[in-house]
Amino acid sequence: MENFIEILKVILLGIVEGITEWLPISSTGHMIIIDEFVQLNVTEEFKEMFFVVIQLGAILAVLVLYWHKLWPFVSGKNEKHVKMQPNYRGDNGAIKFLNRYVKWDTMEMWFKVLVAALPAAIIGLPFDDKLDELFYNFQTVSITLIVYGVIFIIVENRNKGRKPKIRDFEHLTYKHAVIIGIFQILALIPGTSRSGATIIGAVLIGTSRYVAAEFSFFLAIPIMFGASLLKMVKFGFAFQSNELVILIVGMVTAFVVSVVAIKTFMSYIKKKDFKVFGYYRIVLGMILILYAVLR
Repeated sequence: MENFIEILKVILLGIVEGITEWLPISSTGHMIIIDEFVQLNVTEEFKEMFFVVIQLGAILAVLVLYWHKLWPFVSGKNEKHVKMQPNYRGDNGAIKFLNRYVKWDTMEMWFKVLVAALPAAIIGLPFDDKLDELFYNFQTVSITLIVYGVIFIIVENRNKGRKPKIRDFEHLTYKHAVIIGIFQILALIPGTSRSGATIIGAVLIGTSRYVAAEFSFFLAIPIMFGASLLKMVKFGFAFQSNELVILIVGMVTAFVVSVVAIKTFMSYIKKKDFKVFGYYRIVLGMILILYAVLR
């Protein structure tokens, strides 16, 4: 019975992760909040690792849903659909091979994603433990939820009636990628939201909501894989059987829920703005502060 209860807790955490990873409301913040009320019967070391590695299930959903946009190679029979790279035309055999099998627009998109990932990696890797020590807590999440909720509303009011200048990845330059990457540094503080920070940065420089959200999804791939690998190396790979079950159930649940959440979210922002998420963040943050005062 006890094991069944633990699995139910893990499924709940997987559902929360699958929804909040892609909405600009902070998945890590929500995991900390859930942990305040529903605690897993595991060590603190495993729980810290689990809250990060469970995100791999959510990332897998992006790979599945956007594989056609993310895979930079094509088979010979589909070569007519490849956008040729002008700088690589010529008679050289290797150049012809590359032109035939590489989707250069997709490859360039990946280069931009990697450029955008660098700022957070440069800051996050050396200061990972210190950041967790200082900010991985209930109080920080409450404050950041409210602060960035207000920012979302201000940004949307500022952009009301403005037409975005960047409507596709082709017009998203490396300079834009660096700026978005700098905004992602803000998400190293729990409660900020990685997707929220990058979306705010992208929208401020004139990116459409749809492109901003997709770029945020793609940017999550190297960031989350890197963060998960770092946590697993620190924890070690000697899992107990119950820990392995918890990790697998959490990741599978996060994957399934993420597929639904991403489709729903992208459909929503085609017609609506992000202000509803700002209001949600403010209300939740105020409830948490009230809870902290009264408990």
